[in-house]
Amino acid sequence: MTSGFWHGRRVFLTGHTGFKGSWMTLWLQSLGASITGYALEPPTRPSLFERASVAQGITSHIADVRDAETLSAHLAAAEPEVVIHMAAQPLVRASYRDPVLTYATNVMGTVHLLEAVRATPTVRAVVVVTSDKCYENREWVWGYREDEAMGGFDPYSSSKACAELVTSAWRRSYLAPEVGVASARAGNVIGGGDWAAERLIPDMIRAFGASRPAHIRNPQAIRPWQHVLEPISGYLQLAERLYHAPAQYAGGWNFGPAEEDARQVQWIAQRLVELWGQGAAWARDALPQLHEAHHLKLDCAKARSALNWQPRWTLATALQRIVEWHKAESTGADMRAFTLKQIEDYAQ
Repeated sequence: MTSGFWHGRRVFLTGHTGFKGSWMTLWLQSLGASITGYALEPPTRPSLFERASVAQGITSHIADVRDAETLSAHLAAAEPEVVIHMAAQPLVRASYRDPVLTYATNVMGTVHLLEAVRATPTVRAVVVVTSDKCYENREWVWGYREDEAMGGFDPYSSSKACAELVTSAWRRSYLAPEVGVASARAGNVIGGGDWAAERLIPDMIRAFGASRPAHIRNPQAIRPWQHVLEPISGYLQLAERLYHAPAQYAGGWNFGPAEEDARQVQWIAQRLVELWGQGAAWARDALPQLHEAHHLKLDCAKARSALNWQPRWTLATALQRIVEWHKAESTGADMRAFTLKQIEDYAQ
């Protein structure tokens, strides 16, 4: 990122109360951006948003992206130059239970956001965050490229594919070439401060804290694991490039981990047990499971070539940082300062 680009830059960020959005907000704060956040209440208790005092120093609106009128009013009032759309229903298993909410949030929420952008002349760059699961998964051993077909077996994956199509349609029909619009697809993000249910590492840390074995659903499944700061660094670089050259950097972008960090769930589980130490263990969950992709990787050659972006922390380092974060939190440390220090370490 160019030194000073974000200082004083007006940014409208949806989903700022979530796990990933909280990390993004803190990094933007450290860069001196002027942030307006728009999101529901934090999705978990506890939450990174509360533990790290993320609301400090920003304008925070608690509202729903499904409410088009309110979203449009707040975006217009903020007069942002950059918009980053991260609000979502982010869980595969939750999408099976409530598909209507999943589509309403992930698809129509994106429509509402882009319509609000269309009515706000100050906006120069938009990054819509989707997911690696937007691709039609063929269980290939190689990574998916940005021009692969969109698809999705489950409602969550399908909704993210739909969000990609919506973003492309609004870019080509309404916003290009004046506004740079891109979609960003990351892997399985992990990091300190994630307390979401039915996610591997939060579930394991909860189990460790209760001195019981963590139950693992699909030990052989392979995912593109990455620390949350990896894709966020890509989103920030992409937004800056879009601001300066909207036509050149519009489109879809993958921000995944290094090839060797697409690991089986059981490798993650065992490594986390070793890092945590006393009282940590895992076992396979014997209950029948809903369908989830077995093998999923991203090809990030485009980001490496065009943005000079590449992962900085190995998966082993990411897991070490997560354990450090949660052990610090358990001792009552200042988690805003601790989280900002991890961002500083990554940026250096």
